[in-house]
Amino acid sequence: MNFLLSFFICFSSAGAFAPMRLRNLNSKTVSFASKYEFALLFDCDGVILETEELHRLAYNEAFRAADLKVDGEPVEWSVEYYDVLQNSIGGGKPKMFFHFRNTTGQFPTSGDKPAPSTPNEEQDLIDRLQTHKTAIYQSFVEAKAVPRPGVVQLMDEALADPTIAVGVCSASTKEAALKVLSVTLGEERQGKLDVCILGDDVSEKKPSPMIYNEARERIGIDKERCVVIEDSMVGLRAAKAAGMRCVVTYTSSTKNEDFYEFGASAKVPDLESRKVNLESIFGPLRKGGLDAELLVGKKDP
Repeated sequence: MNFLLSFFICFSSAGAFAPMRLRNLNSKTVSFASKYEFALLFDCDGVILETEELHRLAYNEAFRAADLKVDGEPVEWSVEYYDVLQNSIGGGKPKMFFHFRNTTGQFPTSGDKPAPSTPNEEQDLIDRLQTHKTAIYQSFVEAKAVPRPGVVQLMDEALADPTIAVGVCSASTKEAALKVLSVTLGEERQGKLDVCILGDDVSEKKPSPMIYNEARERIGIDKERCVVIEDSMVGLRAAKAAGMRCVVTYTSSTKNEDFYEFGASAKVPDLESRKVNLESIFGPLRKGGLDAELLVGKKDP
């Protein structure tokens, strides 16, 4: 029941219509139609929850269940290889297509079934693998999900500020992302989001800027007034392509990436240890202009 409620909440805030809900703010109310000064947009996987290892394990479990083999060898993604995939390709199906088309150069057999020989058969295999992987991943999240340090606190601070629009923009499938949001944020917090756009809601995956452009348009705010919280190079590239500032909370899988070279405004190991708050993000923009330095004294050099 909670999961269905999460689906309705996120669908409503992500839909083409604008939900006219009111946010309670110290006896004041602000409607969705109000003008915001800034927007704070969160990625989901890797930002709200460090999920990439759970994704990798779920893919490998789905591969084993389907008895996938290439040249007689089982299909399995190592930690090192998955790090490459997650830092270069957004979305699960594109990752699998890349693996079979570019890395192995051929699609796998599945048990006694031969490798797919037509584009339709290839798509069918990928679709079935993704569906099973999502179910496995959801069970992992249910059992192991813990929000990354400081992310819920920053989101709550932003939700309590009537000048800041808050959203979640995830390349994950709707089912997978909603499970993460339900477990980590809860329905009440989800219901306060101004936008919630998930992978199935847009036709292009990150690093395309489509998901962030869509969020900005729904909020009705200039791109220069949006700050994105991301964890990977793919996410950073999407944010920068949308013309937005980006703060990277890197993970063990992405810590060696040169985020500054590709335009990150700041990078930190997590939000809590560096005491990242709204003032450190938006204070400089208010006082020094939209090109001001963010997270002064808090970010990695």
